[in-house]
Amino acid sequence: MRRIWTIIGVDDVPGSFTWYQSLLGLPPTVPGHDHFGQICDSDGTVLLCLHAWGAHEHPSLISPEHAQPGNGLLLFFRVDDFDLSLARARTLVAQFEEEPHANPNTGTREFTLRDPDGYYVTISELNAA
Repeated sequence: MRRIWTIIGVDDVPGSFTWYQSLLGLPPTVPGHDHFGQICDSDGTVLLCLHAWGAHEHPSLISPEHAQPGNGLLLFFRVDDFDLSLARARTLVAQFEEEPHANPNTGTREFTLRDPDGYYVTISELNAA
């Protein structure tokens, strides 16, 4: 078995934690620490880790001043509740980066928004409608 833990630098771990749980329709919980939290699926699979900028000596997480959040990174979530995810997303941001559309390569619907730190987040339906 292999797993990847994607870790992103954020300004406000508890705030981003709540934002991602809302977007993904996960039950509200609190992060393990003020400087680090894991967004987990209902089966315990880690979907995303949130790390406070500068909380430790990780070279790529020292400061957002050294890298523009979202540059070269797309957080891409496949969901089985696309329509509910779309409704939740509309309550979290004023506008989308890409409105819902059918991806011609996958045949699935998707949309893209930005999280509170400026990262691009795409939500894609797990199966075509």
